[in-house]
Amino acid sequence: MQEPKLYEYAVIRLVPKPEREEFFNVGLIMFSKREKFIKVKIHLCKDKFQLMHSKTEFEDVKNHLISFEKIANGDRFAGSIAQMEIPERFRWLTAVKSSIIQTSRPHPGSSLDLEKTFDRLFEELVL
Repeated sequence: MQEPKLYEYAVIRLVPKPEREEFFNVGLIMFSKREKFIKVKIHLCKDKFQLMHSKTEFEDVKNHLISFEKIANGDRFAGSIAQMEIPERFRWLTAVKSSIIQTSRPHPGSSLDLEKTFDRLFEELVL
């Protein structure tokens, strides 16, 4: 019998004007220490972005989100943080920040299939 796998996830948010505390969800990050699993998926909707009347350029935000993905995935060209172990990368990416890209606090869970759980959470929380 397959045992449930423990995981943590956080929602990636875009906060165009941090002083207004308004945001919308643009991605999800999930990790499981025991399974040595980390996954990030981003969905930045240009129409939603334009509704926020941000002075920040869409392409700049998109590039920062791609960097976020590269760090999570351990891309060797993404700098020293990307070379850290998976738990340290997850903790760094989900640390409290006052920038326009933030994450929710991490939430725990357990699953028999991390990929299916990731897809379900992404659909429920981001799309």
